Amino acid sequence: MGGPSVEREVSLSSGRECARALRRAGYDVREIDAGADLAEDLKAMRPDVVFNALHGRWGEDGCVQGLLEWLGLAYTHSGVLSSALAMDKQRTKDAYRAAGLPTIHSVLADRATIEAGHIMDPPYVVKPNNEGSSVGVYIVTDAGDGPPRLAPDLPEVLMVETYAPGRELTTTVMGDRALTVTDIITDGWYDYHAKYAEGGSRHVLPAEVPQDIFDACLDYAQRAHDALGCRGLSRTDFRWDSTRGRDGLVLLETNTQPGMTPTSLSPEQAAHCGLDFPALVTWMVEDASCGR
Repeated sequence: MGGPSVEREVSLSSGRECARALRRAGYDVREIDAGADLAEDLKAMRPDVVFNALHGRWGEDGCVQGLLEWLGLAYTHSGVLSSALAMDKQRTKDAYRAAGLPTIHSVLADRATIEAGHIMDPPYVVKPNNEGSSVGVYIVTDAGDGPPRLAPDLPEVLMVETYAPGRELTTTVMGDRALTVTDIITDGWYDYHAKYAEGGSRHVLPAEVPQDIFDACLDYAQRAHDALGCRGLSRTDFRWDSTRGRDGLVLLETNTQPGMTPTSLSPEQAAHCGLDFPALVTWMVEDASCGR
């Protein structure tokens, strides 16, 4: 838990919740705030299973997964390749297209090019290609607004993608089972505050959408999970423009380390399907392995 990424605080919250639930389920749990001495900590501890509650770079991009493989330790969630693939949003979309899944047009561009003029006709979105939790996202709604002025701490290369209007839907996959569909309702867009602040968003589950859209979300989420080679838990996010029917449903991205905080979506979906939080994290521990 924790770690050095911009999602450190979210990871600490996820880690505390998971540790508490695992203890309730009867496990002996030790918490590690992942730092430069992580390998030494793990070698000294030699745990039976590593529950990966890290978010963001290093924790869900294949880096810590490679370390755990090297140490021969069983761990939760996806392996090296699928973690790296899913963390790279552009390559995720390439995998979607190869699997016949609908997604949004996007390009990669450097900061100077993005700030010099419109990369594409507005509305469009600018965001890091390899961060989560809606960190560093800019929405350009009108050509008259001019291109965005980017924060200095953002990466040199970013993703620019066509803005997808409509409702925010999401589906969690547990192994070979897509759970349900949540409709995420916010006053604005689903930013960092809406994701993690109490009352920042309202979750409607099961989502009140036509059955064919509901079924498509389940099907697409499972196919995305499989196309990316995910293991354990994943969550795929969608936009649905209801004026276009099924043609208006597109995949945004797949998260291989879904949040496990009190306001997170995947634990909520599992509970809706009859799996309380201790049972969910127990399933994840029992699913853990090396060579993922």
